Amino acid sequence: MTPAATPPENCLTRNDWICGEYITTRAGDLGEALLQHLGIVVASVLLGLVLAFPLALFARRYRRIHGVVVGSTTAIYTIPSLALFSLLVPVTGLGPVTVVLGLGLYSLTILVRSILDGLNGVPADVRESATGMGYAAPRLLFRVELPLALPTIMAGIRVATVSAVALTTVGAILDYGGLGDLLIAGKSSDFKAQVLVTSALCVLLAVVLDLLLVAVQRVLTPWTRTAAVV
Repeated sequence: MTPAATPPENCLTRNDWICGEYITTRAGDLGEALLQHLGIVVASVLLGLVLAFPLALFARRYRRIHGVVVGSTTAIYTIPSLALFSLLVPVTGLGPVTVVLGLGLYSLTILVRSILDGLNGVPADVRESATGMGYAAPRLLFRVELPLALPTIMAGIRVATVSAVALTTVGAILDYGGLGDLLIAGKSSDFKAQVLVTSALCVLLAVVLDLLLVAVQRVLTPWTRTAAVV
């Protein structure tokens, strides 16, 4: 009986931390997981903005409930992610809806505060001048207050986005965690290259998204660049 052929030794068989062959052989899986991760992050932050904007305006308009809105959104962030997802599962089921909704709720803490801080930071004399020029409340908000508050709001969006990149990995418990699925699988099987590559991709994704948001902010607020030069 001839002995079974042994596979050639390489970084995969040695289970090295740094292994280029892992990237080349698993490029499809990595790309799919990265796109899923990106989709979860974008959807959850957009959902957070949709919920945070009216909440912030409501809290700003009615000062008596300001503390309730801020306190409630802050309280959500104190709930452990596993517990929050478990609370949502009976309502939304297993899958992407639960992950996106949970991360969207987590982002409320940051987004509500940044919107409120940005709007409250608009100088009173600017509001008075705009009102004196005949600006009604909606026009004042969208044409004057929001543009001036945009740098603060964008700072909150950047923090919420980077936070969502990290928290998305927790979605692996629902089999919808993007890179987190590969990260957890690699950790469970002690697949070193998979753990390192997926962790590095999470960091890279956070950095790239943050830089993109900085670029968007610069485009949307050209007056801040002019002020910096002056």
